Amino acid sequence: MTSSTARRRALVVGLAVLAAIASTPARALLPDGVPLAAPAAAAATPPSGLTMIADARYTVDPAKRRVHVAVALTTTNHRTDTKTHRYFFDRAFLAVQPDTTAYRITSAGIHPTVRVQRRTPTYTLLRIDFGTQLAAGGTRVFGLAFDIADPGGAPTRTTRIGTTLVSFGAWGFGTPGTPGGTVAVVFPAGFSVDVNAPELGPPTTDAAGNVTYASGPLANPLTFFAYFVADRPGAFKETTVQVTLDGQAVPITIRAWPDDPAWATRVAGLLTRGLPVMAKDIGLPWTVGRPLVVTEALSRNTSGFAGRYDPEGGQIEIAYYATTFVILHEAAHAWFDGGLLADRWASEGFASYYALRTATAIGEKKVVGDVLTPALEKSRVPLNAWSAPGVDDATIQNAESAAALKLATLIGERAGPDGLTAVWQAIHDQRAAYQPIGPGASLEPGSTAAPDWRGLLDLLEERTAATYDDLWRTWVVRPDDEVLLTDRAGARLRYAAVAARADTWLLPRVVRDALRAWQFQQVGELLDDASRALDDRDSVVAASAGAGLTPPTTMKTDFEGERGFAAASAEAVAELTAVAAYRDAVATRSDEPDLLARIGLWNSDPSAALGRAVDSFAAGDLRASAESSAYAARIWTTAAEIGRNRVVAVGASLAAILLAGWLFLRSLHDRSTRRRRRSLMAHRG
Repeated sequence: MTSSTARRRALVVGLAVLAAIASTPARALLPDGVPLAAPAAAAATPPSGLTMIADARYTVDPAKRRVHVAVALTTTNHRTDTKTHRYFFDRAFLAVQPDTTAYRITSAGIHPTVRVQRRTPTYTLLRIDFGTQLAAGGTRVFGLAFDIADPGGAPTRTTRIGTTLVSFGAWGFGTPGTPGGTVAVVFPAGFSVDVNAPELGPPTTDAAGNVTYASGPLANPLTFFAYFVADRPGAFKETTVQVTLDGQAVPITIRAWPDDPAWATRVAGLLTRGLPVMAKDIGLPWTVGRPLVVTEALSRNTSGFAGRYDPEGGQIEIAYYATTFVILHEAAHAWFDGGLLADRWASEGFASYYALRTATAIGEKKVVGDVLTPALEKSRVPLNAWSAPGVDDATIQNAESAAALKLATLIGERAGPDGLTAVWQAIHDQRAAYQPIGPGASLEPGSTAAPDWRGLLDLLEERTAATYDDLWRTWVVRPDDEVLLTDRAGARLRYAAVAARADTWLLPRVVRDALRAWQFQQVGELLDDASRALDDRDSVVAASAGAGLTPPTTMKTDFEGERGFAAASAEAVAELTAVAAYRDAVATRSDEPDLLARIGLWNSDPSAALGRAVDSFAAGDLRASAESSAYAARIWTTAAEIGRNRVVAVGASLAAILLAGWLFLRSLHDRSTRRRRRSLMAHRG
């Protein structure tokens, strides 16, 4: 404002009107609610002619739980007096961070003052009285100092300043539209610092180990914002609690920063109350083979969760600002650690699902997991397309975390607690899906590897008597995967039909292994072969029943075993051949054989041979059965001829005997006649 020579005062409001900046820290580095830019302080635009350029230096003082801020304010009155008007300024207003204290201001040769004009949750407005008027064309340098103090309270508070953890926001100061000014932030030795502010150069370290981040001259100081998060590694206070899980005492070591006992108390309490409930709900034994170590951390991971579980080391890192949900989620990873379920979405989703159930069971209020808001729904991709931690941007990470929890919740509603436990128990015991059912069936162990989204679907539908393929289409599969679900449905229906037709015969493991591997073309080919073998079985059963025979078990053994369907069909051909031989033998048998046939059957027992054929067939000795059948058939078909031959042979033998007797008598007669003749001749002579 202006005045005449009789009026001696002018007023300027020099506010830091702070705009949002584009570059912000990664989500995993910030507790919920941390502003990603210095908030705007609504106030009047300062009168034309007054500018302030500020060089701000932030010095972190962990021992005093503060950040000391020293600001060199170069204030210039750019107006020019006239003969009738004199232009001067005697005060200004400046917005600084909330939770600031100990304001001091100095200037050479004068006594300026500073006081709080207004406090808000997002800024503190200071009034600076110059002490003497700043005349037109004049420049004055003020030294403003104040402290950013740790206000205490919730672990998720924006500002935390301690010997182990420091988190706060550094602003630039000045007047709107005025370039110039700098920001420098100094940390003592030993801190690991995270900050994302492109206008800051790389840190420098002095001889004492102090680390300084500094900007150059700022084009627009009021848009500068840098959020620092730093911790001092290695400084932990350890406590151990004992948690009883299913009768087993499990030691849990809590490693907290020494200046944050509240974190240790809160985490220990949640785990002591929550783990027994969670273990009972999941229904599996404690799988961590060593004491569990839970460490307070800055959580520099980029996965979107303020925690990280290392299954190999049995260690959990949980951020200092982690919520109840995050703490219980990380505890659930003791079971869902990648060894139970292979896919990230499944492990994350069910860890979140059991975290919420446990929180409710132990009476924790207002515990909320990742919510799939309409905005996040627009960024959601199929869970099978969820990339490894740190690959996708934060929005997709958040959407997928929320989608994984949503799907796990929907699965849990269908399966029920007992159904889910049955699935986890089957995986834990390595019981594969599609177990054979029927007499003589034995347990088929599955792979030692954790099931992926396919194996999980199979086990869910087998162990809970519900269907989930609609959920898989909506939440899990990528477009190229959908055909697998269609093929799976057809293969399962046909498998069930062929298995029902096989009845007491068990389909061999190779078919179930193909189903488990989702090799549905192979499943179809195997079931074709199985159906042909069952056709052959039915032919053997019908032929055997018609012949009064009992089929051997050889074909069933081949069908169910490693020899396979081709061997079973080949066996069927051999059995049908043996049945045909038996039927042919039976057809040659006569119930009332004639005399010649009875003579031909003398000293033969084709019925006994046929009995041996029956026994050999039932025992699976098809060659012996066929040979016995052929022998019996040969006896019966040749009995009459053999009888005739025997009659002829007997007749011929009798004739020969009679002729021999006649010849013998004739010989005796001839010898007697010759003797009489010789005697008569001798008498005459």
